[in-house]
Amino acid sequence: MRHGVHRRTVRQALASAVPPPRKEYASRGRPAIDPWKELIDAWLSADKDVPVKQRHTARRVWQRLVAEHGADLSEVSVSRYVALRRRQLGLDRVEVFVPQAHDLGAEAEVDFGEFHIRLAGQDLKVWMFAMRLSASGRAFHYAFANQAQEAFLEGHVRGLAYFGGVPARVRYDNLKPAVVRILRGRDRLENDRFTALRSHYGFASFFCVPGKDGAHEKGGIEGEIGRFRRTHLVPIPDVASMTALNELIAAGDLADDARVITGHHAGVGVEFAAEQATLAPLPGEAFDTSSVISAKVDSRSRVCVRQAYYSVPVRYVAKRLTVRLGAATVEVLDGAKVVAVHERATAKYVDVLDLDHYLEILARKPGALPGATALAQAKKSGAFTPDHQAYWDAARAARGDGPGTRDLIEVLLAHRTLPAPALRAAMRTAITTGILDPASVLIDARRAAEPPLAPVIPIDALTRYDRSAPTLHGYDDLLTGNNR
Repeated sequence: MRHGVHRRTVRQALASAVPPPRKEYASRGRPAIDPWKELIDAWLSADKDVPVKQRHTARRVWQRLVAEHGADLSEVSVSRYVALRRRQLGLDRVEVFVPQAHDLGAEAEVDFGEFHIRLAGQDLKVWMFAMRLSASGRAFHYAFANQAQEAFLEGHVRGLAYFGGVPARVRYDNLKPAVVRILRGRDRLENDRFTALRSHYGFASFFCVPGKDGAHEKGGIEGEIGRFRRTHLVPIPDVASMTALNELIAAGDLADDARVITGHHAGVGVEFAAEQATLAPLPGEAFDTSSVISAKVDSRSRVCVRQAYYSVPVRYVAKRLTVRLGAATVEVLDGAKVVAVHERATAKYVDVLDLDHYLEILARKPGALPGATALAQAKKSGAFTPDHQAYWDAARAARGDGPGTRDLIEVLLAHRTLPAPALRAAMRTAITTGILDPASVLIDARRAAEPPLAPVIPIDALTRYDRSAPTLHGYDDLLTGNNR
């Protein structure tokens, strides 16, 4: 007992120099986690079918249990169970990052990261531009449908505006929108548009070693993209538009200001307030990120831009027009006049069509409307409403397919000058009354759109002509010559 060794241990040592095997630990169960095992297992099992970078972490599982199901259990209980189940399901994945120190305002890092969303019912891979200030750790994120140069440049414009200043240097890997050719050492032949962006904002560029060996040189942004994706984009976002997706991402950026990065002594928002004062001021105007190209309108009244097709009014068929290509929009111009504006396509070889652009030709060829791709897209977007369809059905039933379709087209043309709510109300009235003539529909719509008349103010006839009334003294003076 003097040596603190039990006699049982002494007997085992005398019997054999090799210690006996340890008894397996008999689990006593986890009463706090037991009600949630099936749900956690379902989430982890579903992760097998989603991208590796958007699988649940233990913290994310705990956050969802608390926020979505009101679970009352500790994070450590969840993390132990998740670690066990991840090993059993073969989902373990460990990343190692090297901590670094940076001067305030000295540097930022930029990169793209991919993630998956469900956009209007369709599974889609999109790209997240990320810019992170190395000292405070504050980051900006924005989703684009592609990694084109317009998205790369616009990400910088939005990110620097978000920070309210410009760091001295920005660190990159060798992204094609920035680098045309890799030269010896750190030298790069930069893209002209990227050089113009740097000159506009006045920051220097630093490029990492090519390939995976250079990933450690910008570990901050590599880790940031993964962290943000796991924290705010799990489960896979289901959104109606890219605008809604970026609103979700902006809310995540705002929430991250409260987090404290390991090794830092204050929250991200607090440390950024100190770093912001060291950033260079923004220039007086933002950099124009659009690319300007020329395109000829084909026989289907479309221009082809980056292997996607965008409609223009039919009067421009066979003409060459100017196209301003942005990260999210496509503008088509005839000289200085904008003739079409579209959201940029999220895929190649697709049509992005506006039904309004085809109305003049459809008035001559009404039989082409029912199967028109532009009509299908207008229905999907909500521009062609059930009110339009009901009026069209009623007009065709009353006047036949051709004349009834022409009546609808006349109403659709009126959308260029009359507000949509007024036209829809007029169409509903026409269906109710049975007066389907488009002229009557337009008259009703104009009446509904006009501002109400000013109320008539009655004037007492006696007061109007009574020269003794106080309100007419000035007129009396004018007649008598007393008004000087």
